[in-house]
Parts: sequence; C-alpha cells; structure tokens
Amino acid sequence: MGIRVYRAYTPGTRNRSVSEFNDISRTKPQKSLTYWLHQSKGRNNRGIITSRHRGGGHKKLYRKIDFRRNKIGISAKIITIEYDPNRNARIALVHYQDGDKKYILYPRGLQLGDVIVADVDAPIVIGNSLPLYNMPLGTEIHNIELHPGSGGQLAKAAGAVAQLVAKEGKFVTLRLPSGEVRLISKNCWATIGQVGNVDVSNLTLGKAGRNRWLGRRPTVRGVVMNPVDHPHGGGEGRAPIGRSHPVTPWGRPALGQRTRKFKKYSTRLILKRRK
Repeated sequence: MGIRVYRAYTPGTRNRSVSEFNDISRTKPQKSLTYWLHQSKGRNNRGIITSRHRGGGHKKLYRKIDFRRNKIGISAKIITIEYDPNRNARIALVHYQDGDKKYILYPRGLQLGDVIVADVDAPIVIGNSLPLYNMPLGTEIHNIELHPGSGGQLAKAAGAVAQLVAKEGKFVTLRLPSGEVRLISKNCWATIGQVGNVDVSNLTLGKAGRNRWLGRRPTVRGVVMNPVDHPHGGGEGRAPIGRSHPVTPWGRPALGQRTRKFKKYSTRLILKRRK
C-alpha cells in the first residue's frame, strides 16, 4: 500500500494524505456476501445515546467476513483483494475447492492466486489457519480466538500482529499488539502472518469533514461546557475544572484511572498488563 500526499491547494488538503489503493484488485464486492447493516448512531434500542460522538457518515454495505475459518482441509485460492469500509484492514475473496466463496482478512504479503488452507496440521505459511499447539514458538499470527470455536477476536485491525512466545500445559503464551502478555487455550485457532494495510496509521485526515464521512461527530472539552453538561463546565472565561482530579461527564475518575473489573474471570490469565 502506498500513500498519496496532497498539495496544499486548499486548507483541507494541507497535510492531507490518502491511500493509493494500488493493492485493490476489484471495487465492487461479492453480492452474495454483503447485506445492509443498520447504523445505530450511538443509540440503544430505546433511542438513548449510549456512545457519544457517533452519527452521520456515508452509507456502508457490510461484507460478511469469515473469522472462524472452519472449512477444515479444503484449500482456497485468493481471487481478489478489496477495500472494506467497515474496517481499516483489506479483505480478500477466496474461492474454495468445493465452490464456496468467503471473505477473509487480507494477510500482508499474500498474492493473487496463492492457495491457503485451514487444517490441524497445515504448513506454517502466510494465510494458513491452524491450532496454536501446532505452531512453533516465535510465530507471528493474527485473527486469534479467545475461546475454542468462537472465531477470531484478537489482532484483527490493519497491521496487527501477535507473537507466540511460550507453550505450557493447556495454555500458550501470546504477546498481543497492545503489549499485553496473556495465556490462551492451546486449542484456539489463529492465522499465520500480519494483517495487511500496515501504513494506515500514517494517514492524515487533513480536515474535519473526513471525520464526518467516517461517522464521527465533533468532540469538545468538558471545560468549555456549561455546568449542566459536564462536571468541568461553568465559570467565567477560562476557568480551571475546580476539582483535584479530572472526571468523566458522569463523574467517574478520568485520565489514567483503571477501569477493568478486579474480579474478572480472565485476570488470572493476564501475565503482563498492556501499557
């Protein structure tokens, strides 16, 4: 993936960059693998906003991604590499030998025409999926299951990659993209390689409008609000927050406060917390 930088011929194009999309081989998705997905705009089933700063944005067609990779022993060929508006990673359309078609996350380095397979004893090749207990130490993986059969839940964003660092008993030790080191059942499956579109973190939006296209509404600081809207609000002119520590709009401690539940069942599986 390349990055194209604009010349500053308007204020919105100064420092603005976009993907070149030279890795995309087809623009229209596979119709049988798409459906319209309702955009909740941050509201729950009662119409109440539960996630702020969401709404608007371009209409999107959802692509159904195969995170389970459960067609065991049936090889598939990479047919296309496509853009997905629902994620920052690229997706790849694969045709299985039995005629089935599915979308998978596109692993970095995979080429059109390459053959991949999901099997218990699949070779350690980019794009293949197999259980963690059959992978050698140091293997770089993505699309990792948290529980056997649940489908990939970890390391699915563009450029994400985890590493298998140890095996012991019923568990293997993984170093996740966040820096967290944790235990996962050795029977969980994962895919070899790194998720593609690595340069997405180097893109610059350039103007507020591009955030609106993505469905993100403006965010303002609590200190510029009124007291009815935020605990930091109120006062004359530029006033301090009036508290010893900053808080969220609902009065909870903010900026550095740990929010993970202390008695969560999986805490014992975490060997090193993320930074």
